[in-house]
Amino acid sequence: MAAASAINISASSPSHLLHIPKKHTTKTPHLQPSKPNNNIPVLLQQSAQTNNIHLATATHAQILKHPNNPTNNTYFFNTLITSYFKLGLSSYAFRVFQNVENPDVVTFTSMVSWLAKCCNEYEGVGMFVEMMRCGIDPNGFSFVAVLTACGRVFDVDLGSGIHGLVVKFGFEDDVFVMNALMGFYGKCGCLDLVVKVFDEMSVRDVSSWNTVLSCLVKGFMYGEALEFYREMVWMDGVGIDHFTVSAVLSACSEHGAVMEGREVHARAIKFGLERNLSVGNALIGFYSKYGNMKNVVGLFDRMVVKDVITWTQMISFYMEPGLVDMAEEVFDKMPERNCVSYNTLLSGFCQNGDGVRALRMFCRMLEEGVELDEFSLAIIMNACGLHEDKSASEQIHGFVLKFGFGSNDRVESALLDMCTKCGRMTDAEEMFNNNLINQNSSIIWTSMICGYARNGNPYEALSLFFKGQSENTMIIDEMVLTTVLGLCATLGFDRIGEQIHSIALRSGMLYDIKVENALIGMYSKCGNMVAAIKVFDNMKRLDIVSWNSLMSGYIFNKQGDKALDLWVEMKMANIKPDSITTLLIVSAYTHTTSNMVNECYRFFQSMKTAYNIEPTSEHYVSLVNVFGHWGLLKEAEDIIKKMPFEPNTFVWRALLDNCRTPINTDIGKRAAKEILSKKPNDPSTYILVSNLYSASGRWQCSETIREEMREKGIQKRPGKSWIIHENKVHSFYARDKSHTHSKDIYSGLDILVLKCLKAGYVPDTSFVLHEVEEHQKRDFLYYHSAKLAVTYGLLMTKGTPVRVMKNILLCGDCHTFFKYASAVTKREIHIRDASGFHCFVNGECTCKGN
Repeated sequence: MAAASAINISASSPSHLLHIPKKHTTKTPHLQPSKPNNNIPVLLQQSAQTNNIHLATATHAQILKHPNNPTNNTYFFNTLITSYFKLGLSSYAFRVFQNVENPDVVTFTSMVSWLAKCCNEYEGVGMFVEMMRCGIDPNGFSFVAVLTACGRVFDVDLGSGIHGLVVKFGFEDDVFVMNALMGFYGKCGCLDLVVKVFDEMSVRDVSSWNTVLSCLVKGFMYGEALEFYREMVWMDGVGIDHFTVSAVLSACSEHGAVMEGREVHARAIKFGLERNLSVGNALIGFYSKYGNMKNVVGLFDRMVVKDVITWTQMISFYMEPGLVDMAEEVFDKMPERNCVSYNTLLSGFCQNGDGVRALRMFCRMLEEGVELDEFSLAIIMNACGLHEDKSASEQIHGFVLKFGFGSNDRVESALLDMCTKCGRMTDAEEMFNNNLINQNSSIIWTSMICGYARNGNPYEALSLFFKGQSENTMIIDEMVLTTVLGLCATLGFDRIGEQIHSIALRSGMLYDIKVENALIGMYSKCGNMVAAIKVFDNMKRLDIVSWNSLMSGYIFNKQGDKALDLWVEMKMANIKPDSITTLLIVSAYTHTTSNMVNECYRFFQSMKTAYNIEPTSEHYVSLVNVFGHWGLLKEAEDIIKKMPFEPNTFVWRALLDNCRTPINTDIGKRAAKEILSKKPNDPSTYILVSNLYSASGRWQCSETIREEMREKGIQKRPGKSWIIHENKVHSFYARDKSHTHSKDIYSGLDILVLKCLKAGYVPDTSFVLHEVEEHQKRDFLYYHSAKLAVTYGLLMTKGTPVRVMKNILLCGDCHTFFKYASAVTKREIHIRDASGFHCFVNGECTCKGN
């Protein structure tokens, strides 16, 4: 084997870290112990085994005082050094070493080995250097000890120098040394050198194979690890042990090699290894991923010996499918628990959305005095965020600061995340801007950006993203990219979305499937289906979210026929739909170019038998919308009456929304009555109920509803429209005069209204739900937010379509108005509301609605 790069091993090496007597110059064989002292090694071994310090010191005294025991009896002192190190008396061991007149290779090797174990790795290397300076040649144990020290500090250069000495002193055929050399390179992440050393070994044992296998698994090279395992079994003829089985099962689990994992299991049974603890744990880990409950529970029950890892794996196994009670039952049966066990249970509660249960278990953890780590705190802060409990989050925040845990990136990020989830944005901003927080941490920036997005501050989130990116203070990962792409989708800011697309490409994150799915959503919600389809077609791997994202894009752009064509492609590709897919398919029939209600109903009825998907309330809402859109209101009402469970407010609201004049039809009145009887609590339905009273002239009842909202602190979501011009967002509310060009906007809108009135537009004042005179109702209609935004767009752009976004549904009067506006101005007007896009061209809308 060619020697590795050498280092300069001289007296100036790390030996200066220790006080080593200069008289150590020659190798002298140790004297054999004299007869009266034959019991000394036994006594020293007993002292270490029983942790008896007094016995060790008494034996030490016997060595020094016995008349027949010369002070240069190296054998006794080597045993004494080892005993003191085992007893944790490092200073005693050093003192003994410094008084050994003729240390040998065993003496120095013991010092190197124990210094490394005591976290004094460089001092251990220095001792190795001093041994060679004294003219004592290292043996195999010496090389193993010094390579262990180098591996503990991940010093590749130093270890490579030791590799050169291994070759120089002819230890290339020493399996023990070469295994240690592979272990060193593996710890330093030099997997190519691990494989090179292995390939050049003339003799290998099972430990050699295990070392290279474990290094490859730890380096995430699962496919390569499995190739080595095949060679080990079929070519080399070496037997396997429990280390082999554990490493290979981990590779199978991560690589998805299901059949190979089962073969490894069979081989473990053949060699009698199944009952080994580490093998049993590895099998549970494998079958938790690729088996069933019977496999895993059977393995667990057959295990004679179980440790904390075994029990903790079972907790994770039950938590994955949401079997929370069974997981907690396993936890309660554990003979002993540690921080990791509690963290697994807490994490499982959060994974299943049960923040309250996690908080209770955390209190129990504190009561039992379990030592906390940063993961415990991060999990419990996530639980507070899930529960959205501001008070609890403040208590946890105080606890973290009181005990001094808020000093690393993970905890700081979790604190920020908790604050933003609990609506404490002021506290989050104060933390972020505080000099004590590490703003150079990428995870902190990501948490703050996601917090702004979560609390409806899209501009602040985008601004912070570009600031962090320009200052190189944050790492671009899939989380931050999907977040900002989602914001661009919400705002309809396709130009910024294109910039982020480029950033994803430059940062190497473009082919992350989550980022690609987010790009499909961004482009489709910005009305650019060509770009969305291109992203979809260029994806190397598709998952169900990819198909759902593109289908949702077609529906959002009112292209129902194309959504159904995509469904045909999915069936041809044998893609199994999930609940979201079926919901989208039903919705697609609302936007087809022809009435396909019967086909929609047949699909709806087949969901359970064909795809094992039980229709939910959301499915019924979509089905009612389809029937209502095509004017089949009576049939839609019959569907609701035949539902297998109690219809909720949203189902009745779907029917009501499709009644053209809801309060003046029998069906509309029945739907309104059902909604009122439900006593809804969500803001949108409160507003709907209030509006129903207003539309029927019952103004006092309407005001009573709004007063109830005020008392409960329920706020109406204000209607807002915005338009992007010259990379700036211009927002408008109804009768809004805050814009710098408001005078011109209102003048332009007055002129546009007059032109539309001449063309036949008749304002529908039934949409004004205020107790005012008729002429005042017209004024309310004329200055809706969408009309102001469209007028601004017409004034500021020429030739190109006017693109306006709205956060709520477009009212019927605005829909009619924009038909006339597109005709009299000869301009395309594209409005995106909560339901999708409306494209007004020459007096028509793509949605075919009124």
